Amino acid sequence: MSINLTSDQEQFIQTQLESGKYQTPEQVISTALRLLDEWQRAEAEWVKDVAAKIDAAVSTSEENPPLDGETFINGILEQFKPTH
Repeated sequence: MSINLTSDQEQFIQTQLESGKYQTPEQVISTALRLLDEWQRAEAEWVKDVAAKIDAAVSTSEENPPLDGETFINGILEQFKPTH
C-alpha cells in the first residue's frame, strides 16, 4: 500500500521525528493509527452509554406523570432557598 501525504502531514511527521520520541515515520503513523482506534472505541462506548441513558430516561418518563417547566424550575429554586 502506498499513501500520499499532504505537506502538513509530512511536516507533522518530521516534527515528531525531530522531537526524538520516534525513530521512523512508521512509528509515528503506527502510534497515530493506534490512537485513532482507541478514540473510535471510546466514541462507540460513549454512544452506547448515551443511548442507554436516553432509553432509561424515556422509560422513567413513561412511568411518571409529566411535569411542566414552571413546576420543575420552582422545585429546583426551592432546594436552593436560604434557610433562616
